[in-house]
Amino acid sequence: MTQKMENVVGVNFGCPVAKTVGVIGGKWKGVILYHLTTGPRRYNEIRRTLPNITQRMLTLQLRELERDGIVHRQIYNENPPRVEYSLTPLGDTLRPLLDFMRDWGIFYGEQNGDPVATTSNSGKHFC
Repeated sequence: MTQKMENVVGVNFGCPVAKTVGVIGGKWKGVILYHLTTGPRRYNEIRRTLPNITQRMLTLQLRELERDGIVHRQIYNENPPRVEYSLTPLGDTLRPLLDFMRDWGIFYGEQNGDPVATTSNSGKHFC
């Protein structure tokens, strides 16, 4: 006897890879998360690291990551107000994936004759 699908409660039959890409996919989210693996960052620190992202897009991406529980937004009661972004414990579970993506990007660049540097001469991380 087969069980009808509508009787199954609380099961998502979607693809787990699609779920992951839905949360961290896109041009900027992975790069933003990669930079947050080194510790909390203020908004302008992130913006300086990613000079090609618009202010509107960075704000949108950070809000989506916060909504999904990946990034924490800490507002300090100072004048002027200071805001820092950091990985949540859930976001920190992405660290191995982000490290693997970095390593694969380096490997892929080397394979195609287009090597990728991950740090500047001063030791700063960039993408």
